[in-house]
Amino acid sequence: MNKGHHNTHTHNHAHHKEDFKKRFIISSILTLPVLFLSGAVQSLLGYSTNIPYQLYILIVLSTVIYAYGGYPFLKGMVGEIKKRQPGMMTLIGTAITVAFFYSVYASLFTNGKDFFWELATLIDVMLLGHWIEMRSVLGASRALEELVKIMPSEAHLVKSSGEIVDIPVKNLKVNDIVLVKPGEKIPSDGIVAEGTSAVNESLLTGESKPIDKKPGSRVIGGSINESGVLKIKIERVGDETYLSQVIKIVKQAQESRSKTQDLANRAAALLFYVAMVAGIITFGVWLPIKTPSFALERAVTVLVIACPHALGLAIPLVVAISTAITAKSGILIRNRRAFEMVRKINAIVFDKTGTLTEGKFGVSEILTTMDEKEFLSIVFSIERNSEHVIAKSISDYAQKQGAIALQFKNFKGISGKGVYAEVENKNVYLGGPNLLKDLKIKPSGKFEEFFRRGGTVVSVIVNGKLVGVIRLEDRIRESSRKAVKTLKMMGIRVFMLTGDNREVARWVAEELGIDEYFAEVLPHEKSEKINELKSRGYIVAMVGDGINDAPALVSADVGIAIGAGTDVAIESADIILVKNDPLAIPDLINISRKTYSKMLQNLWWAAGYNIVTIPLAAGVLYWAGILVNPAIGAALMSLSTVIVAINSQTLRRKS
Repeated sequence: MNKGHHNTHTHNHAHHKEDFKKRFIISSILTLPVLFLSGAVQSLLGYSTNIPYQLYILIVLSTVIYAYGGYPFLKGMVGEIKKRQPGMMTLIGTAITVAFFYSVYASLFTNGKDFFWELATLIDVMLLGHWIEMRSVLGASRALEELVKIMPSEAHLVKSSGEIVDIPVKNLKVNDIVLVKPGEKIPSDGIVAEGTSAVNESLLTGESKPIDKKPGSRVIGGSINESGVLKIKIERVGDETYLSQVIKIVKQAQESRSKTQDLANRAAALLFYVAMVAGIITFGVWLPIKTPSFALERAVTVLVIACPHALGLAIPLVVAISTAITAKSGILIRNRRAFEMVRKINAIVFDKTGTLTEGKFGVSEILTTMDEKEFLSIVFSIERNSEHVIAKSISDYAQKQGAIALQFKNFKGISGKGVYAEVENKNVYLGGPNLLKDLKIKPSGKFEEFFRRGGTVVSVIVNGKLVGVIRLEDRIRESSRKAVKTLKMMGIRVFMLTGDNREVARWVAEELGIDEYFAEVLPHEKSEKINELKSRGYIVAMVGDGINDAPALVSADVGIAIGAGTDVAIESADIILVKNDPLAIPDLINISRKTYSKMLQNLWWAAGYNIVTIPLAAGVLYWAGILVNPAIGAALMSLSTVIVAINSQTLRRKS
């Protein structure tokens, strides 16, 4: 990750925040004598002053406030006009410019009413509002800084001589061996070379419980070693590490545009034209009825109160906060538009292997005519020394069930068919269907039905007789049942795609309560199934492991890679779920719905109040004694900004 660029980006926000704060303080100090010298304020408070060159002092102070305090808005107005995208800055710039030049003209040439005190307080309130906005945006962006701070600055490098030296983490190289003591942070991504420990990855992946690590286990830089001493072989450094990739994705997501942001920008532009037209009409209506200064005051107030100040904050702040929340939960958003689409999905397609299931063989069922413990002890005795994946799965299962190792001899492998051994004077064969054919054994009764249901079946023959069969299947994840049930309660249809045979697919679908499944689907055919569902009117999310699911992930309305672990650079996915947990999908949908809801609420707070306040500013209730002056208009407008900032922060609350 280009940390320098991120630091510059954050520095710019911090610089703008400090700039607005400085301009606000100086302008506010200069506003005090403007208020003191203002004829309108004097009339209101019942006092008068007679200072030499009082009018010129008032004009000079107001000019400084206009030029210095109003500079960010005038600069922004020029930028918007150059881009032909008038919006918030153009409205503010127009309002303060009209107020300033009219006040100078009225004071010097007509003895009319000036707006110097309204101008000064208006600029003060605008600067205060922008300062609050910058503080809010900077606070949300600091989530990235917190991620950066997770990384330790030093590592204990183990040299080839065995000597341990402390070096800066940035100097680590791939294949270096580092020592990590209990309570220390792991300096970079790698593999445990020596030692066992529990490692806390909660700040990185959202995994609440510490994870046991042993030699061969992968570890993530920034996670905390809680108990044992570990020696870690470094696999990734610098930009390649998990944390750097996460920061890069989060930053891209925070800066990426969304459909709702486009709506906000269109609303700001529309509001500019509405405000300008409303201001001109207001001036035109009041000019023949009241004085020119009254007509201008109404027009300026309309321009001020219509400023879509909060619109500039409404969407970006929610984007920044939601992206930080999802990243801390192990949900990485690559595509904001896809994230917004998540709230609309009504069909989710899960890849079976590695997504709904663990992608590992496990014993799912046993049928035997013997005592089960004796049967498992015979099997365990033969299989326990084998490294074959099927043998290891059977051995692990048998051991968990309390099987004991019996004496055996004359072990031999039968190529492509199985194994043979004598166990406590019994001739025992273990193997697949080809072994049964060789031994001319035909399953009958319950055994025949067992074979018909498919899956990987290992037969156990003792003294020439079939005494038991073991079915091995990809184990269903514990969380898959709850995830499917939750999604269906949310009104979403759940589908499953798999290359496995129909019997296996049917079994998994029935176990999980899946609405519909597609079996015996080749990898290149998966995208066709996605398109078929889309043609049926579904808005489809595809959830896969990102390996052979790439075409389907791209074809879906939303592509979600699950269980990416430390490999977050999955280009085909819109959203990446770090944990191997389907329950993250309902969480993702809830966050998407809440985020969109906050965006709409903010848009209403940012612009909706104009429905009431623009007519008030124009003076429609003047007959009832209700009149909004420009300073109060600025305060109301800035209040909407504060409300938007506070409302956005409530997104952090857990539902």
